Amino acid sequence: MSSLSRLRQLLRQRSVKSGDFTLASGRRSRYYIDARLTTMSGEGQVLVGEVCFQAIDEAGWDPRFVGGMTLGADPVAYAVANHATRQGRHLDAFTVRKRSKDHGTGKRIEGGLPPGARVVVVDDTVTSGGSLLGAAEVVARHGAIVAGVLALVDREEGGSELLAAAGYDYRAVFTGRDLR
Repeated sequence: MSSLSRLRQLLRQRSVKSGDFTLASGRRSRYYIDARLTTMSGEGQVLVGEVCFQAIDEAGWDPRFVGGMTLGADPVAYAVANHATRQGRHLDAFTVRKRSKDHGTGKRIEGGLPPGARVVVVDDTVTSGGSLLGAAEVVARHGAIVAGVLALVDREEGGSELLAAAGYDYRAVFTGRDLR
C-alpha cells in the first residue's frame, strides 16, 4: 500500500467523526475531521511527513521553512521538516502564535524564521480558510516569502477560493470527499 493510501486510511479510521458539530468557522457540519488524532500519532507523523513533503516537492515550492498557525499546523510542519532532514534536505519548522507573547521577546512566530526566507504555510484541516490565510498573512508581514500554502485536508467549503483570491498558490493532499 502506498503512503498516500495508508495516510488516507489512517485519517478515515482515526480522525473522521460523524454527528452534529460546530466548526471553528462557526458553520455546522454532519462530520468532523480531528486530524490531530492522526498527525500526532507515531505512524501519522511518518506518513504526514512523507506525503506532505512529496506534495511540496511536486509543487516546486522549494522552501527553507514550513509552518503555520498553532496547534493544527504544528505536527504537520514538524513531520515535514523531519522527513526532509532524513532525505538530506534543509527544511526547518516554525509556529505562528494566535497572538504575540505578552512576555519575554513578545514573538508571534517561533522557530527562528528570518525575514526573506522562502516558506510553505501548512495546516491540518481547512474549512473556510481563515486560519490558514491569517497564518500566511502573519508570515508575509514578517517579511518571509510565501512560496505556497498546503493543507492536509480541505473540506471544500470555501478555503481554496479564499486563498486563491488572496493570491496564494494553494494545494491540498486530501479533500473531505476523499475521507468520507
